[in-house]
Amino acid sequence: MSDDDFPPGEGLDDSADSAADLDADLLEEELRRAAAVLDPLPAGLLQLAMDAYMLHDLDARIAELTFDSLTDAIPVRGVEDPPRMLTFQAGELTVDVEVTGDGLLGQLLPPQSARIEVLDGPASARTLTVDAMGRFAGAAPPTGPFALRLRTGADVIVTEWLRA
Repeated sequence: MSDDDFPPGEGLDDSADSAADLDADLLEEELRRAAAVLDPLPAGLLQLAMDAYMLHDLDARIAELTFDSLTDAIPVRGVEDPPRMLTFQAGELTVDVEVTGDGLLGQLLPPQSARIEVLDGPASARTLTVDAMGRFAGAAPPTGPFALRLRTGADVIVTEWLRA
C-alpha cells in the first residue's frame, strides 16, 4: 500500500503520526509516574499551593508595605527583642501594625470601621474588631507567614505576605 491508495490527508503518514503521538503520551505518563515515585511533591507544599490559591482576592486592593522596622529602623542600644513595626498604605488608608510576642496591635488611619482578618492559612483566619478610633488587637502572634485582609464597607484590602 502506498500514499496514492488513500484520499488526500489520510495516507500512511497519518497513522505514523498518530502512533508517534500515542508513544509520546505513553512516555509522558511513564515519566510522570517515575517522578511521582523518585521525586514526589511534598504534601505540605501541595497544601500551601492550594491554600494560597483559595485565599486570593481578585477584587482586593493591595496595601503596599511602606515601613518595616526590620529593615528601615535604626537599632536602639540595650533593647532586646523590640516589637516589629509595619506600615501599609492603600490609597488614603494607612495601617500601622506592631507585632510582638504577645500578639498584634494596630490602628487604621483615618479611623474607620472595618473587619480585619489575620491570614495564616485558609481555614485559620482570625477576625479582629476595630474600635471607633481605628484600633485593633489580636491576642495570638502570627507564627509563620501572615497577611491582613481588611474589609471596609465595599472595599477589600490585602497586605503583602510577611514572615512573623
